[in-house]
Amino acid sequence: MKLSIFSLMMLLASSTLLIVTSAVADNYTLGIFGNANMDDTIDEDDIAYVRGIIEGTNEATELADANYDGVIDEDDVTLITQIVNDDEDEITIIDTTGRSVTINKPLRRVIVLNANILEVMRSLDMDKESIVAVSSSVTSKGDFFPEFQTTLDVGTGWEPDVEKVIEADPDIVFLYATQFVTSCDEVQSQLENAGFKVVRFDCFKPETYLDEVCKLGFILDKETNADDFTEFYNKCLNHIKDKVEEIPEDEKPRVYFEGFGDPYNVGGVGTVTHQIVVEAGGNDIFGDVTGYKVVDKEEVMVRDPEIIVVQGYARGKYGYNVDDPQWLKDMHDEMVGRTEMSQVSAVDDDKVYVIIKELTGNKHFLAVGYLAKWFHPDLFEDLDPQVIHQEYLARFQGLDYNLGEHGVFVYPPTEVS
Repeated sequence: MKLSIFSLMMLLASSTLLIVTSAVADNYTLGIFGNANMDDTIDEDDIAYVRGIIEGTNEATELADANYDGVIDEDDVTLITQIVNDDEDEITIIDTTGRSVTINKPLRRVIVLNANILEVMRSLDMDKESIVAVSSSVTSKGDFFPEFQTTLDVGTGWEPDVEKVIEADPDIVFLYATQFVTSCDEVQSQLENAGFKVVRFDCFKPETYLDEVCKLGFILDKETNADDFTEFYNKCLNHIKDKVEEIPEDEKPRVYFEGFGDPYNVGGVGTVTHQIVVEAGGNDIFGDVTGYKVVDKEEVMVRDPEIIVVQGYARGKYGYNVDDPQWLKDMHDEMVGRTEMSQVSAVDDDKVYVIIKELTGNKHFLAVGYLAKWFHPDLFEDLDPQVIHQEYLARFQGLDYNLGEHGVFVYPPTEVS
């Protein structure tokens, strides 16, 4: 029996958002064709489910068409069996923009134009020899990406030298999904018109991060590594989450988190900065704002934060390439020295902190630990975020880098236990 699923393909396009944004939810659905029973993985249960569809005992699902040819039949059973046995020669995934992309495997020539994706790939122990070109955001970070310093640099992740990308003849190119959208749309169009595969992930937003990790695990044949990293990721956050859930709302400190760029630039609902404040047990005083916005300084005074966190950023400095904390101290002192902030509780109580964007971005699962320690020092007395940071670097990034001797990421500085 062959079942047409054209209508299901149309339904999939409208339901992709649910699949993508549920990455950390209990009902998370792995957006890879072959996940016939719509759970969080591809396994023998999916083979059985597709057989049930063919026999008429199971309802057809959006992802049952493993080979993405428009029908559900024995060919899908064959491909799912190959995926389960790590023997498939293609896989079709839904990327973070909602596009369905069929990828031929194995991948021998990969170009990564989003450094966050490359960092996740390294967490999954990807074969580094298959990376034939990277963006300038990788080659500019010699201390963090030492093994890619001689790899072909094709420019920025949003405006690369497309001719160089094409000349490198990649099997696949990875781009940002929701950042630099207009320019990345144009790059995608040029590359696809030239016959190249493009996948778009962010690998920094909490709501889609694990979804992208999982999909990269399947794309790179590193599912076990993805499971290991997911366990570490959840361990970083769940210990904090369990304790934070027990804190009454009126006992959570009022937190003002200022981003880099313009003074009083804040991130509200839907931003990483808001999410990490909440996950760390803080009450974001601008939790009624959506997206990024510059707020009135008078409003900050009225809402009287008990804790201030400044997101530190300086061109050319990303934490791993500096040892002197003066640049973060300067940001701390600038905030404390603002005339309008002199009567704010956080300044009066000396609870002004700085954390760099390198952590609050794609390492948000590490940043939450630093913030939780500041927000609830008694509750998290035994938590040492720098030790967790060190484990991440050694175990998943493969870096011989001692945080006790090098690097500046927060101010006031912490010490390794």
